[in-house]
Amino acid sequence: MKREMTFGALLVATICFLAAAPAEVSQDGAAQLGKELTAMGAIQAGSDSGTIPPWEGGIKAPIPGWKSGDHYADPFPGDKPLYRVDASNLEKYSEFLSAGQIAMLKRYPDSWYLDVYPSRRTVAYPEDIYAASLENAQTASLTPDGNGVLNCRRTSPFAIPENGLHGIWNHMLRYRGEAIERTIGQVAPRPDGDYTMVRIEEQVMWRYNREGMTSATSDNVLAKFYQGVISPPRLAGVKLHVHETLDQAQDPRQAWVYNAGLRRVRRAPQVAFDNPGTASDGQRTNDQFDMFNGSPERYDWKLVGRKEMIVPYNCYLAQNAEVDPDSLLRAGHLNPDLLRYEHHRVWIVEATVKSSTSHLYARRTLHFDEDSWQALVIDQYDNSGKIWRVSEAYPIIYYDIPAIYDTMISHYDLQNGRYLTIGISAAGEVERFDVSFKDKDFSPAALARRGRR
Repeated sequence: MKREMTFGALLVATICFLAAAPAEVSQDGAAQLGKELTAMGAIQAGSDSGTIPPWEGGIKAPIPGWKSGDHYADPFPGDKPLYRVDASNLEKYSEFLSAGQIAMLKRYPDSWYLDVYPSRRTVAYPEDIYAASLENAQTASLTPDGNGVLNCRRTSPFAIPENGLHGIWNHMLRYRGEAIERTIGQVAPRPDGDYTMVRIEEQVMWRYNREGMTSATSDNVLAKFYQGVISPPRLAGVKLHVHETLDQAQDPRQAWVYNAGLRRVRRAPQVAFDNPGTASDGQRTNDQFDMFNGSPERYDWKLVGRKEMIVPYNCYLAQNAEVDPDSLLRAGHLNPDLLRYEHHRVWIVEATVKSSTSHLYARRTLHFDEDSWQALVIDQYDNSGKIWRVSEAYPIIYYDIPAIYDTMISHYDLQNGRYLTIGISAAGEVERFDVSFKDKDFSPAALARRGRR
């Protein structure tokens, strides 16, 4: 697909209208955007080896035959794996794998493998998101403590990152549309593969990502989030509202939970950091939702650099409605036949817990897609320095927005042989981005009404 926008012209027009503001990226660095780099800061050219193609605009419109409400059909149904990485040829490809991916292949040598497909740089965004990224590169800055961002709008603030905090804020502020409504499945299979499906309904209003919104006009709100457990009966009735902020030092996250037994709404400060996630059977922390979310204050963040890796990408087969849970779920991990991996360049960020605080994960290595800042692979280490859990996001391009987003996420526990997968679609259930919400829909009073229904 050919690129219709002219980034150089867009960059010049954007800069001409920018107001003076303190920024953390040099003018010389920002000037690369729209030339050697895309508006999002990715290297526009392909790799010298040819494993990564040049970016040519991505998928900017729905594929023929798709209509709103359908599951997202694979744009590349004819693609076949180029090769398979497994325990037998691991050393040949280890330079393109994370430490956690290598550990997974060693942990499950007879059943886990990575089928590597042709690389497709499918990421695309609306025109104003590109313009916002160019503006942000000139104006955006961190708050003095790094726990918030200033002078940015609608999308990732730092197209040319200069430190690890830039990287994690790029992920948390990336554009994912303006709202989403979905009903999904979450499972935490036991080591023998037996599982109970937990059905969860979600609504999100990404307030900062809305048209016309900036960090200054969003009332310090990044997003407002609702989550409610539908089944099984023993868990049903748990309902949660979260208000996520852009400056978490100024206004920390606010959360409320509806207690079905008491029929009351209560504040929920525990919905943060390393406390267990909703109905997760202890297999993920709160800040592992969306791979990483919330305040970055407990870690020191180091930008390692850019690297070519084999990562999950364009995972339409796993998202497809015809894939029933029994075919997707296996003991120890998902069915690798239904996953797709590709060569892409990623940004690597190391997070090390500060000596003045604590977290279940003493260290994290995060790998962000260079085209979008979507976190694709995260390795989490315990306090003894051993890899504990490996997280993978399985993204697709939602071509009606357009934007990339994880259709599923899995957190694999290398120590107990279990894992948690969240985001499983079922027949008749599909993410809807053509929805709109108001602030009052996410108030404590609204949560109480949800609980009574």
